[in-house]
Amino acid sequence: MHCTADTENGTYIDDPDEAQLTGLIAGLGQASGSFITINPADGTQAWYASVSLLPDGTIEIEHADPDRSEDHRTATTDSPAAIARTLTSWLAART
Repeated sequence: MHCTADTENGTYIDDPDEAQLTGLIAGLGQASGSFITINPADGTQAWYASVSLLPDGTIEIEHADPDRSEDHRTATTDSPAAIARTLTSWLAART
């Protein structure tokens, strides 16, 4: 799956791997800003994911894939690695 990750502060990664996503997520509240968006690189698909730092310090992940009738899903955690693993698995299923 070819995708892009963009942070609130302007960092752009083309086709990020799990380690890069973990780094971006770990940087929330600092270098990455307060949110990250992940989208298909070619724009022909409607899925999306976002990761946000919440005021209480937890991290929220939201994702949906309307083309597959997959409703909007949200989860919160405090583990950047767990979120990156979840995203990587979810992104792999988009192919």
